[in-house]
Amino acid sequence: MDWHAFLRDWSQEASSRGFQSETLVEVGDYPLLASVKGNPAKPCIYLSSGMHGDEPSGPQALMQLLGDDFFDDRFCWLICPVLNPTGLEAGTRENFQGIDLNRDYGQCETQEVCAHIEWLNKQPVPRLFLSLHEDWESSGFYFYEINIGGEDSRHRAILKAATPHFPPEPESVIDDHPVTEPGWIFHSEHPDLPEGWPEAIYLAKMGCPLSLTFETPSRSALDLRISCHQAVVKEAVESCLL
Repeated sequence: MDWHAFLRDWSQEASSRGFQSETLVEVGDYPLLASVKGNPAKPCIYLSSGMHGDEPSGPQALMQLLGDDFFDDRFCWLICPVLNPTGLEAGTRENFQGIDLNRDYGQCETQEVCAHIEWLNKQPVPRLFLSLHEDWESSGFYFYEINIGGEDSRHRAILKAATPHFPPEPESVIDDHPVTEPGWIFHSEHPDLPEGWPEAIYLAKMGCPLSLTFETPSRSALDLRISCHQAVVKEAVESCLL
């Protein structure tokens, strides 16, 4: 994809849908964009995608949801559609420096993550965080849940929403994490490694009560990955906050 064009189109479409967008930092001639819409007194939902450059379906799913006017006035919306633009351009998991951004939220060594953290700290603490990812080793859909608020995540409803697109991932251990139920990993708010914080851990430390990280199988067709992400985002918003 032409990611310069994607970011330009995102900015224009977001503006037409009532979002205010800002550039957090320029990285390799790419803007790191954040878009905000709605009354901050309302429940806040934060969505991110494009953390890893070999996982393109998340940004495209958010773009389609934006075009469908999914981000309505019921909530305050915070969206970072492309957190690793140089990685997406190169098709690599890491950024242009060879760093996995999703392990830098404790150390804050990269300009992308430092700018992102600075922006997050200025926003309302989200009630719900949704992170869109892919997994090259999986054959089905699964998601991580960090739940410090004691809220019911309705995990079975989310898995049901994914099922028309992908079955639950059958493995009982994924990336060294024991599976709580097929397709669902209940993760603590503590990082696996003290220095290797992912974005979801940072959101938990901010006080976000519920974080869901969605993983679609990268080896499957792109359109299926996009449609699955759209389906689980819609279900998560409806089942967790309404």
